[in-house]
Amino acid sequence: MKILLSNDDGVNAKGIEVLYRALSEFAEVTVVAPDRNCSGASNSLTLLNPLRTTELDNGFISINGTPTDCVHLGVNQLMDCAPDLVVAGINNGANLGDDTLYSGTVAAATEGRHLGLPAIAVSLCSKKEAHYETAAAVTVKIIKALGSHPLPKDQIININVPDIPLPELKGMKVTRLGARHKADTMTKQRDPWNRDIFWYGSLGSESDAGEGTDFFAVNQGYASITPLTVDMTAHDSIDSLATWLSEQE
Repeated sequence: MKILLSNDDGVNAKGIEVLYRALSEFAEVTVVAPDRNCSGASNSLTLLNPLRTTELDNGFISINGTPTDCVHLGVNQLMDCAPDLVVAGINNGANLGDDTLYSGTVAAATEGRHLGLPAIAVSLCSKKEAHYETAAAVTVKIIKALGSHPLPKDQIININVPDIPLPELKGMKVTRLGARHKADTMTKQRDPWNRDIFWYGSLGSESDAGEGTDFFAVNQGYASITPLTVDMTAHDSIDSLATWLSEQE
């Protein structure tokens, strides 16, 4: 099996190193990742500047672009043949609920799916970075299961794992996305030259975290496994919207 591994925390992040070691035990893994932290980059592309590659001493390839750039370049230029799977992670921090819209980790997986490849995003639900091995073990188990249960062509899998030792993990739950309340407002400060600067506030609290959601699973000590569709169409609204528009004519 050939795997393209990327992330949004940067090529030197601990999570991608741990996942590389776990995947390399059964697959040929090529790492193509941003040269810096690109958290929150979502599906952005670098269109106005050239992309450059740097091969590091450990064989990882660093790109001066976004997670989406890394997957696109890896598949189309840097690998001898297309990979069997695109994996993004392990992210430092959760990608639950609304967070998936902003996540560069999820975006890297989505780009793999746009290119016709099965794809997985994986995140560790803590900033302490204590148990990446737990998230790696869950990811390996899911990947091996995909051989007999392939993903639909319009979906990726979003994995979120509690930051706990593997023996304490209660198992895995298939979930739907939960939701957060509105994030805190931005804060205004001054830099050393007395100029205004602004920082984003903290994430909003959970608003939809009931049973069945990704939030609930992780909070209960389970790994959350959420299938995400690449098609963002609100199919349930097509007929009602068409009726509404016809009434305006």
